[in-house]
Amino acid sequence: MQQIFIFIFKNSYRLLFLLLLGISLSLTIQSHSFHKSKVISSANFLTGGVYAQLNAINEYFNLRSHNEDLAKENARLKQLLFNRIDSIQPSDFDSIRGVKKTEVVVAKVIKNTYNSPENYLTIDAGSNQGLKTDMGVVNDLGIVGIIEKTSPKYATVLSVLNVKSQINAKFKKSNHFGSLIWNGKSTGFAQLIDVPRLAASVRKGDTIVTGAQSVIFPENIGIGTVYKIYTDDKTNYYTIDVKLFNDMTNLGHVYIIKNKDREEVIKLETETKKTNE
Repeated sequence: MQQIFIFIFKNSYRLLFLLLLGISLSLTIQSHSFHKSKVISSANFLTGGVYAQLNAINEYFNLRSHNEDLAKENARLKQLLFNRIDSIQPSDFDSIRGVKKTEVVVAKVIKNTYNSPENYLTIDAGSNQGLKTDMGVVNDLGIVGIIEKTSPKYATVLSVLNVKSQINAKFKKSNHFGSLIWNGKSTGFAQLIDVPRLAASVRKGDTIVTGAQSVIFPENIGIGTVYKIYTDDKTNYYTIDVKLFNDMTNLGHVYIIKNKDREEVIKLETETKKTNE
């Protein structure tokens, strides 16, 4: 306390000057509208800048929450899309049970391998969310892979970048189809095989999408574009390098497609094969 009194005593003239200066400035501002408006404008500028910075910091820390909300909204929109025949027709409902044939579950990739011949992903959704083996996994750009195994809270996904992967795919412009595989080389390309030369007219840049013969993926989900065409004169089939829409080395949120009719279709096809054997 004594030190405070000593400080005030030593600096009494300076403190008195500052006090009188403050009072004079206050009186000047209060009595002149021009000065008052300038002070208010300056104060608003300073506080506005502070609030803007605080808001930017707040938005940064809330990015994760916003991303999760956007992913859920995308899942809802994809569910509506997958249940449409086209963009004009109403949603395709099961006429017997009155429910949509396709549901979409959102999940996040928590592990992703892409530097071996057999690559897998791990996602943070599992059997608790209704996931099962052989469900398709996509994101906003296109196909990602197929569910391999599940636990209550997690699942592993057979990546498109896996030499065991084989997916029905077609040309968007013509509906000629083949099988999409991966040769184990580049992470940016997959290969479309078994495309008949006589039936298909192929050009670089043509879009490749999922085919109608798959019970895993809905038809017309993006895969990539034709990059390079190889011709086998012995078999009269094309082998095509497809440049993937997805960067498979950088995956975030994904969507798992639950086709409610899949098991029924597989059961019917199996019984038909047994009858004809």
